[in-house]
Amino acid sequence: MLTLPNDIMPIIGAFRQVFSERVWDWAQVLLVGSILAPHIRTVTSALRVMGLSHDRQFQNVHRVLNRARWSGLEASKILLGLLITAFVASGMPLIIGADETLERRRGKHITAKSVFRDAVRSSKKHTVYSFGLRWVSLMVLVPVPWSRRAWALPFLTVLAPSAKTNAANGKRHKTSIDWIGQMMSVVRRWQPTHAIVLVVDGGLAAVKLGLKCLSYAYAHPVAYLSRLRFDAALYDPPAPQPTGKRGPKPKKGKRQPSLSQRLNDPNTQWEKRKVTWYSGEQRIVEIATGTALWYTPGYAPLPLRWVIVRDPLDELEPCALFCTEQNVSGWQILHWFILRWNVEVTFEETRAHLGVETQRQWSALAIERTTPLLLGLFSLITLLAHHL
Repeated sequence: MLTLPNDIMPIIGAFRQVFSERVWDWAQVLLVGSILAPHIRTVTSALRVMGLSHDRQFQNVHRVLNRARWSGLEASKILLGLLITAFVASGMPLIIGADETLERRRGKHITAKSVFRDAVRSSKKHTVYSFGLRWVSLMVLVPVPWSRRAWALPFLTVLAPSAKTNAANGKRHKTSIDWIGQMMSVVRRWQPTHAIVLVVDGGLAAVKLGLKCLSYAYAHPVAYLSRLRFDAALYDPPAPQPTGKRGPKPKKGKRQPSLSQRLNDPNTQWEKRKVTWYSGEQRIVEIATGTALWYTPGYAPLPLRWVIVRDPLDELEPCALFCTEQNVSGWQILHWFILRWNVEVTFEETRAHLGVETQRQWSALAIERTTPLLLGLFSLITLLAHHL
């Protein structure tokens, strides 16, 4: 079977424990073939580039994806450990970006496909819908030595079908927010003491997820950060209940001015500073910040620090951010949120260079495994480059 160079085995060999001895041999062939294959990432293209296109036992490589028993969750745990060791400095928080992406797929045999809004092809004025598979991915946001920007390195990805598709397949529906909450519970179990910051886009901002990150089940809560609506209902903490007063204790106090009111209020105090913006350029921005309780009916109020960001030159639209860790500065919150853009870059890079959306499996198990493996391959190649 394939013999890999000793130089890369400290990285590749870490995953050997996930597979049986026989499956591990074919998994290595699939791994190297997926790295070397140009454009399309099918099992056939991986075998072809490895010189095995005429091998009579080609079905063994297919079985790695559609039949063999191995745990993708265990592989994700190993990959996360390798990423932390290689790129996260001691004492620094683990910054995780979470987002969803659409893999455009058609075919009557693909039972998990749904119709979703295609964010890449849509704009503010025009919405495009596409058939495909929705994936929710967690990525570690870290600096790498050969790049001026941080990189988003995927380590855990799950399939998140629509409610209609789940109902048709007889499965309980989970929203993307539900999936992220469950995935972060797994990550917190893997890293019980490491400080963790979860950064998501505004479409995944929810009191429900914030309360999950602050759950008392965690000895060390997760800091949750995202965009905030300018009309969000923000309140002061509740005043102490008078002694002897009967009834439930109040959960929130007086309502605060909305963020849109603070933005237009001439009395709002602003801080000005030069920051590193999305493209790496230096830009001067102003922020105003404070603390509040974000209340949504049906849930307990969520304590947070809000931040309003505006451009003194009026070239950019103002935006509002929040973080459930109230003790961090507004500038730190802005820095963490800017890092989130690298998640979008990784999704695009995996399409351009690792063949996401070119795979052609119809088996449900192979579909559930292939895209998470290709996204994880992005991180694995980064680890190999760093190691070498």
